[in-house]
Amino acid sequence: MKKTQNTVNYNKYGWFFISFAMLAFVLFTLYPMIESLSLSFKVLRDGEYVFGGLTNIKRLLGDKIFHKTIGNTFLFLAIQAPLMLMLALVYATILNAPKLRFRTFYRTAIFVPCVTSLVAYSVLFKLMFANDGIINYLLVNLHLIDEPIFFLNDPFWARVVIILAMTWRWTGYNMMFYLAALQNIPAETYEAARVDGANAVQTLFKITIPQLKPIILLTTIMTTNGTLQLFDEPMNITGGGPAEMTTTMSQYIYNNAFVYAPNFGYSVSMSYVIVTLVALLAFVQFKVGKD
Repeated sequence: MKKTQNTVNYNKYGWFFISFAMLAFVLFTLYPMIESLSLSFKVLRDGEYVFGGLTNIKRLLGDKIFHKTIGNTFLFLAIQAPLMLMLALVYATILNAPKLRFRTFYRTAIFVPCVTSLVAYSVLFKLMFANDGIINYLLVNLHLIDEPIFFLNDPFWARVVIILAMTWRWTGYNMMFYLAALQNIPAETYEAARVDGANAVQTLFKITIPQLKPIILLTTIMTTNGTLQLFDEPMNITGGGPAEMTTTMSQYIYNNAFVYAPNFGYSVSMSYVIVTLVALLAFVQFKVGKD
């Protein structure tokens, strides 16, 4: 009986400690979610937010700039995500080689961009690809081009710079997941495959990739979610230009909330589009990856 009584007391203490976490969840997560959902149905009239029904939804359907930002975001996702994930797998495979020298140095060098300040590295890329930046300087002096390229003012090159910046920063982050997974694959599995006459390609597709399937699914979902919320690189490197060609959904939401005439109701409505897309794509990716 005493043992049972002690258990009950421990449960009481447990609820006491968990109550702080629950309170923080309600105040900083649940309440803002409810308030934002309520705000998405409101419009600004005479300086006050009043219930507007589906007004914001109707505006979304006719907002050509928002449609353009959706296209820009998915373009970055379609190009950058596969590029970064494949590059991360290549790096992890190289670093997992048993006879590789200076492994720690290479691993650190690839991972360091992940812990670099978002603003600092974005400004770095902006300066590098400026009209008088080091990239143009090197290309001109190597006689690869006759005159500087206006990277940040050209729609094609501006997108290329954004993709390069994202890949440079986040490849090392995904590489660490792949590297950890590769190191957990038993060496005996590869030895058995070599004894059976399997070549490198067969080993890759029959052993390595199947073993990495959960990690590939995880990194794909994380990369997709991150890209759909892309903000820092376009904001700090190109400002969303030229002509909104690099403006993403998150940046457009920010502009409507803080740069243009403030319209928090419309901005919140757009944010729910991102939430919906993230949830749908994560569900599809999980189902495909699970099967």
